[in-house]
Amino acid sequence: MKILLTGFDPFGDDKINPSIVLVKKVEEKIEKNQIFKVEIPTKFEKSGEILEENIKKIRPDVILCIGQAGGRSAISVERIAINIDDARISDNDGKKPIDEKIRIDGENAYFSNLPIKKIVEEIEKEKIPAEISNSAGTFVCNHLMYEALYLAKKYKNIRAGFIHIPYLPEQVINKTNTPSMDLENSLKAINIAIKTIINYDGEDLKISGGKIS
Repeated sequence: MKILLTGFDPFGDDKINPSIVLVKKVEEKIEKNQIFKVEIPTKFEKSGEILEENIKKIRPDVILCIGQAGGRSAISVERIAINIDDARISDNDGKKPIDEKIRIDGENAYFSNLPIKKIVEEIEKEKIPAEISNSAGTFVCNHLMYEALYLAKKYKNIRAGFIHIPYLPEQVINKTNTPSMDLENSLKAINIAIKTIINYDGEDLKISGGKIS
């Protein structure tokens, strides 16, 4: 199995992005499955272009995108990506789209086809906080997840999804009351997610992952 694993470069006021720091530390092979690691720029247009270039080159069986979710305290396994870019801040190209569709010919939304609830269950077994997230935002993370699922359909027989990780502790030194997670636990969680994707090919668990608000 070939797994395309992506992380983002830093954006906004942050000097580091834990997603690419983590991705670089993932082993090249996990249970004899090849891991292809790609750094994605935090740029709306370019992110999808680079993803597609790598899909054409690698022909992966799985695409797993990792992103930073400042303010979240748990590993957030994303359920859905929506067909909209609506930026509160500019991307690394200075672009700030408002209410723009990602793909004119795409669906309003695409659901991850990874076993998201099984992933959460396996991560929680290791006493690492994890949850199903029902919103990947409307910035470049959502954009890339949408592109991954759109392209998974285009190139066929690809499973795809997105996981958000919290800030690293060093990112929140001057951010009062902002949660973080150390790199060791985030890395452990992503390794668990990858192993779950590799080994679990049945229907996802029929357990609640919903929220009241």
